[in-house]
Amino acid sequence: MAKQVSKTATPRLRFPEFRATPEWRVKRMDRLYAFMRNNLLSRDKLNYEAGPAKNIHYGDIHTKFPVLFDITKERVPFVSDAQDVAAEGSEDYCIEGDVIFADASEDMNDVGKAMEVIFLNGERLLSGQHTILARRKDESLIIGFGGYLFRSGLIRSRIQKEAQGTKVYQISSSRLGGIDIAYPADTDEQKKIADCLTSLDEVIAAQGRKVEALKAYKRGLMQQLFPREGETRPRLRFPEFRDAPEWREAALGPLTSKVGSGVTPRGGDANYKANGRPFVRSQNVGWGLLLLDDIVFIDEGTHASFVGTEIMESDVLLNITGASIGRSAVADKRITGGNVNQHVCIIRAKRDELNPVLLNQFLISERGQEQIDSFQAGGNRQGLNFAQIRSFQIPLPPTSDEQQRIADCLSSLDTQITAESNRLAALKTHKQGLMQQLFPAPDAASA
Repeated sequence: MAKQVSKTATPRLRFPEFRATPEWRVKRMDRLYAFMRNNLLSRDKLNYEAGPAKNIHYGDIHTKFPVLFDITKERVPFVSDAQDVAAEGSEDYCIEGDVIFADASEDMNDVGKAMEVIFLNGERLLSGQHTILARRKDESLIIGFGGYLFRSGLIRSRIQKEAQGTKVYQISSSRLGGIDIAYPADTDEQKKIADCLTSLDEVIAAQGRKVEALKAYKRGLMQQLFPREGETRPRLRFPEFRDAPEWREAALGPLTSKVGSGVTPRGGDANYKANGRPFVRSQNVGWGLLLLDDIVFIDEGTHASFVGTEIMESDVLLNITGASIGRSAVADKRITGGNVNQHVCIIRAKRDELNPVLLNQFLISERGQEQIDSFQAGGNRQGLNFAQIRSFQIPLPPTSDEQQRIADCLSSLDTQITAESNRLAALKTHKQGLMQQLFPAPDAASA
């Protein structure tokens, strides 16, 4: 009988006190975890008011819940009907240390996405529709380590290889149970890794709250700096303008020298170049900012054929079709001289009458978005035509100086929000790189 060889794996980065310890163990998941029952309750069987137990829906794993789940920190729906929950004491209820997987996703990157239950505060929690509930068979893995383990590149790649489907990808408990799990045998090393990543997650969460607080502050400030509908004075005015005349409302059309969009080059993507004239598509226009990471370019010949669609500095670019309708941004030197496609409208303000930055801020404000919604049949944002855009009612301060003061204030906030958002993105990138170092790479496990 052939001797069985144990599997091992080693991460590229280990804390100094564990560098002389053995390589990580590798075991099949079904030797470490047992699979428990979940329920099949859809969203309409849940509510956020009260019920006999709380319930994890797979959509919340995809979009909302963190890698380590503390029930006291999350908004979790209740099961509405007591007949739909297990009897008290049932093994169907989650316990701390359980890992819950989303078993289906339209995106391969999210299939089998997992979270670990680390604190229940004595509450009853069930694993719901399209989830897989995995329970530790012993204490080989400490509570707080499993969540990160199942988000590591090695395990994610193995889960994705086992996923099945075309338009919707799925993973079953039997296929999940067959994947190899690499982990440190020393639970102190597990704790060190978990503590490190938890601390980093706390920094990321704090930075995220800072970004959201700034965005909320700006939204509130915009409601103060622009008059309410039907009013002629804002609730907040800079001191030097408090005795100035009332605001007026004007249709956008007469305040502009251009309202129009472009076209897509004949042949589509084949005409896009690595350099040349910037070609702005709807995905390049965000909420008040340009998103140029995936900007494409067109050659001079194609540009010359697009008469009347050349971008000038300070043009306001407004998305007028599709899911991103209503997003707008002000053109800067990075895209000046480029063109837009048919999904993006160029609004060129008469600078002596309408500050383009003020216009952009109004378009993305609550009042601006309400006007956009008012043109959409049944609330379904399908598209805006140029006549509708020209008819937008814009509240205007009586002087260009006040327009500029408001524009400068909101632009300064935007600059701060962008800087803090970039810090948040950098922290997330740092964590991703650290995860790649602290866990074995996808090719690290060997027999």
